[in-house]
Amino acid sequence: MDMRRREFIMALAATAAGSPLPAGAQTPGAAPRASSTRPAALTQAQSDALAAYDKALDQFKSILSERRAQISAHQPLPDRPGQALYLARVSVMSTYKDLTDALPSRIGRPNKFEIPPTYFDAGIEPLVDEYGKLFDLMEAPPANAQSSETPFEDVVDLGNAIARAKGLDAKNAEVAGRISLGLFFAETNGKQNVGNARSNTYKGSLQTSPSEDRIGQRKWAALKGSIRSPGLIARDDKEEARVGSRDHRFNHWTAVRDGLANEHAELFLQIPGIVRTLPDPIDQMKLFELIQIIPSPTRSALGSGSFIDYGISQPRIMGYLRNNSIFAFGHADRSKKSATFGEILAAMWLFNRKFERALAEFNRIRARQ
Repeated sequence: MDMRRREFIMALAATAAGSPLPAGAQTPGAAPRASSTRPAALTQAQSDALAAYDKALDQFKSILSERRAQISAHQPLPDRPGQALYLARVSVMSTYKDLTDALPSRIGRPNKFEIPPTYFDAGIEPLVDEYGKLFDLMEAPPANAQSSETPFEDVVDLGNAIARAKGLDAKNAEVAGRISLGLFFAETNGKQNVGNARSNTYKGSLQTSPSEDRIGQRKWAALKGSIRSPGLIARDDKEEARVGSRDHRFNHWTAVRDGLANEHAELFLQIPGIVRTLPDPIDQMKLFELIQIIPSPTRSALGSGSFIDYGISQPRIMGYLRNNSIFAFGHADRSKKSATFGEILAAMWLFNRKFERALAEFNRIRARQ
């Protein structure tokens, strides 16, 4: 699908204030000694990069404060209220990357989000925490959403069952279940039935549009007779009765089921070859997420016989990648006019943490079985 929401970040001052003085550097009552070295003056390019970052950071703080005040006062929010926040965050991260490119001494310590320090200032982690809290509020499920007590297990079971119905063996069907859980975390951070503060179209546990969900319902109906698990069919019948004529995207089970049936069921057939090409489970999840973002080029790359080396250069496709946090930050990244799929996978580092969480959850599920 064409658009999404996603996460981003910034940088840190190089020198720590208040460090202990070396022994003998100064004695009580003695006059401080002049430094033998003076900081070099910034070049114009460095000064411009610093000013751009400071301006972007001020704007990010401003929009965070504005949204928090509006929500706290129960004021009406603008259309797609998360879009301005998202763009402000992209700007902060982009200008910080430009700053660290121009002034490497500004590269700071590692951060809790596991973002490369050239892109992120660990000192502003609290701002990004606030960003996430605001999105949680703006994307809260509607009051009539139908959640599940076992959301992660549902995703794994549905992915596994669909893959088996398509003819995969048990081993490769398990990979399909693991990949499906990765998609759930990539799309919603593992949260059920969420809205989308950046879009009026995409909603639910797998962030599908109304048309995608309808297509998924039809594909699931055609596939259902091949499902081998009586227990899963009984659960599906129960959820169908529960959701009735409501939007299937706000029942967790039917949202995931329809999303997987629509976009990914056919691709599950290629899992044996995908595993040979991409043995890392995180890379496998990234490939299936690219089916969400740029489906046609990804399928073409898979059919090329050289997935890693297959290149794209269409401005529209590069734009879709940037809208989903790939080649999105800083002048050097954004100026790229083409990329191979190997480069795209490497540039999907903002997804790593989500996929690692999905993999850990998948392993916990399997350990309980």
